Amino acid sequence: MSKPTQIRVKLDEFRLQWRVLTFYERFEQIIAHILSVVISVIIVVSLWQLIRAVMVLSLSGALNPLDHAMFQAVFGMVMTLLIAMEFKHSITRVMLRRDHIVQVKTVILVAMLAIARKFIILDPATDPARIAALAAALIALGSVYWLMRQRDDPVDAAIVERAVRDSQKRD
Repeated sequence: MSKPTQIRVKLDEFRLQWRVLTFYERFEQIIAHILSVVISVIIVVSLWQLIRAVMVLSLSGALNPLDHAMFQAVFGMVMTLLIAMEFKHSITRVMLRRDHIVQVKTVILVAMLAIARKFIILDPATDPARIAALAAALIALGSVYWLMRQRDDPVDAAIVERAVRDSQKRD
């Protein structure tokens, strides 16, 4: 199938799906597209800032990954990019109509990434109470994520099993 034909097929599918959406679902799709563009811009700008910072540090000879402050700064920026990309992925799923709203599991995963980032950029002189509080929050979020996976994995497996059975019946 040629590229223009593929694009036409996708546009036809989009038009058909758009017709059956409710007003609120259309609103949700528009907001998801706008958010996707905004987050894409943020990701590109952040990536550019990261590349620029690493290049400046490399050219000046100051890039020393064993330096704790350098490690914190560079990997803090990398983790920020990863968090933004995971958030963008969750919005993309909404746009592709795989999910109706941003999933709680994704929000929990992004929160866990943010806490992991916080651990990476923590000052070595941070008081133990703050570290314990972050660790407790991470354990709590990890537990909730694990419980949600335990709940969803059997449901997802049953859906896949039913789809396989249905496709075998048609054949």
